[in-house]
Amino acid sequence: MFNRLLFVLALAFTTILAACGGDGGSEEASGSSGSGSESIVLGTGGTSGTYYPIGGALKPVFEESDSIDNVTVESTGASVANIQNIEDSLNQMAIIMSDVGYDAIEGKGQFDGNAVDVQAMAGMYQNVVQVVALKESGISSIEDLEGKKVGVGKVGSGVEQSAQKVLEAVGLTYDDLSKVTHTGYADSVQEMKNGNLDAAFFTSGVPNSNITDLMQQTDIHFVEIKGDTAEALMEKYPFYKANTIEAGDEASYGLEESVETVGIQNMIIVSPDLSEDVVYDMTKRYYEYLGTEEVSVGALKQLDRDEIAKDLIAPLHPGAKKFYEEQGILE
Repeated sequence: MFNRLLFVLALAFTTILAACGGDGGSEEASGSSGSGSESIVLGTGGTSGTYYPIGGALKPVFEESDSIDNVTVESTGASVANIQNIEDSLNQMAIIMSDVGYDAIEGKGQFDGNAVDVQAMAGMYQNVVQVVALKESGISSIEDLEGKKVGVGKVGSGVEQSAQKVLEAVGLTYDDLSKVTHTGYADSVQEMKNGNLDAAFFTSGVPNSNITDLMQQTDIHFVEIKGDTAEALMEKYPFYKANTIEAGDEASYGLEESVETVGIQNMIIVSPDLSEDVVYDMTKRYYEYLGTEEVSVGALKQLDRDEIAKDLIAPLHPGAKKFYEEQGILE
């Protein structure tokens, strides 16, 4: 009787082990195929810029998706680096400026001879071309920059690219200026405070904290980009769009008069290798997020979510296009 009991117990124990082994094997297989979810690296920009906090704000939004395992927000050299990283499969998603995206698609500029398949998920806020001059400089138009000391942004930066194009629109080059400095925002402001620069270019969201700082200590005014100058820019470079910095808005410098200028839209792009279902779900979550009170980054609060799919310089990823078509917001 005792031996029989031992046999039954041993048989039961063996059955349990087999069951556990089978479950473990099936669980492992399920985890490997699994999880069909993606790990996303989101390329942004420098930690002091606007792209990086946007990435941080969107991380939990996308991670709520069953299709997304996790999102890593990566600080990068911004637009050019982000496009290259997606092409090299290092990033699956990124934030870029439309002018850089346009050059990549066309195989121009820094992508000369190496066109890239850039696919958009959504549009974002505009980086506004802001030309600021000392009041005493006598500069009231872009043409007046001739013979002046001007800060044009760091070499190769989006700011410098805008500066060159704006000058080109009125027939000017660096040779027509008395001094050109390749200074970042903070250094340009300091040079203007010291009287070493008459004007400087800033291409960023509004407001730019460096300009706000300058306004508190120095009499300045904004040089408008409008009329023929704006038309020439927008005709030659389709990524430029008309933009107005409104008067009386304390969140936008509290200006007494509005300023007409141009802006360059920022975009979220995704790897063409991401599936239609994954991008559809991320697009849906981004769109829904923009309609909530949870939006924490000021640049995203400026967006009309029903406009984020319109007038993009890059084709939409099929997953994003499917979502926007369902919403009826594509032109």
